Amino acid sequence: MNLIKKHKEFIGYGISMAFLLLILRWSEYHFLFLKSQTEFYIGLIALFFTLLGVWVSQKLSKPKVETVVIEKEIVVQKNLAFSINQMELEKRKISKRELEVLELMAEGLSNQEIASRLFVSLNTIKTHSSNLFEKLEVKRRTQAIETAKKLELIQ
Repeated sequence: MNLIKKHKEFIGYGISMAFLLLILRWSEYHFLFLKSQTEFYIGLIALFFTLLGVWVSQKLSKPKVETVVIEKEIVVQKNLAFSINQMELEKRKISKRELEVLELMAEGLSNQEIASRLFVSLNTIKTHSSNLFEKLEVKRRTQAIETAKKLELIQ
């Protein structure tokens, strides 16, 4: 008891400091968790919708249709008894060189490849092609090949 009287002032300061510390901790808890509770929930909702948006964008950006390529072997038999329709050649006035160019077009060669194969310039092949288009009454290479096959000019 004598000890308490002797250190009464220190004990009073200690108790008041402990009380102030308790009030400070309570106000900190109250401020962080109770007052900021709405901000905490808003943050959680924002995080949820961000994750939901990322997931939905991943689902929407994927192609809905998957392309499947099926390769089949097709055997094409060449008609060995094929003969060029000479009457149509004479009627349309198609030269032998233009016929060669037409056959190489049908093989799928480009103008440059045809020029290399026939040992002529690219401009010569372009001239032959435009003459062929005019004589076959077409506008494109594919149409020229199709028309020539119908007229039995190429195989």
